[in-house]
Amino acid sequence: MNERNIVYAMLYRQLKRYFRARSRVLGTIINPLMFFLFLGMGFSASMRGMSAAIGVDYLAFLAPGIAVMTAFSSSFIGGISVIWDKEFGFLKEVLVAPASRTYAIIGRALGDSITSALQSLLIIALMYVIVPSLRIEGLPFAIAICFITSLMFNSLGIAIASKMRSPEGFQLIVNVLIFPLIFLSGAFYPINNLPDVVKPIFYINPLTYSVDLTRYFMTGISSLPIYLSLSALLLLTSIFTLLSARVFNKSTLD
Repeated sequence: MNERNIVYAMLYRQLKRYFRARSRVLGTIINPLMFFLFLGMGFSASMRGMSAAIGVDYLAFLAPGIAVMTAFSSSFIGGISVIWDKEFGFLKEVLVAPASRTYAIIGRALGDSITSALQSLLIIALMYVIVPSLRIEGLPFAIAICFITSLMFNSLGIAIASKMRSPEGFQLIVNVLIFPLIFLSGAFYPINNLPDVVKPIFYINPLTYSVDLTRYFMTGISSLPIYLSLSALLLLTSIFTLLSARVFNKSTLD
């Protein structure tokens, strides 16, 4: 099996698995949308001073953060499928197949990243209806950033899951990481006015650069230089993708 075929096969499998689970599709739309509406409506009045300072209303400010949160959470959690494939024997077939494991994991990550980006697309489309002030010309770029973010964190999820033996252990790690990464990314509030002692925490968070880029394309405002955010995002995605391939290549089954 050549490299292109194994990439396509794994990509198709992940897409097929996702679209067969209709409840999963519905759940990934409802949860972020409810988060956006309740959080946005709840804080809009109290954030009027901030809105005047940054130049957009709070709902417009929040929308990119929710879009990236959708891509991040679904792609990161998607790594658990590696553990399920261990349990049901599919991963063993991949590991012994006459095909590159690196290309197999790339195809898998691409498939999961596409589904996560599609979820973000649905959420973003609804947000453009709810918040007409969002920049329509930034939509394609916002989706691209969500896809890259999905690839980055799905790769990280795969790397972690490849070393885990149980879904519960993986879920524990995800639960420990997911909320700090989201809340320390600038998704819900601007980072420019934070104390200098706190800012380094945001700068070492990969999600910060995804949120900032998406917000720039959707609203025209950003907290960091665009070239810095884009360079950091591409570099970290490359590192995590290579890491997942390396860890997966060393995976063995008991």
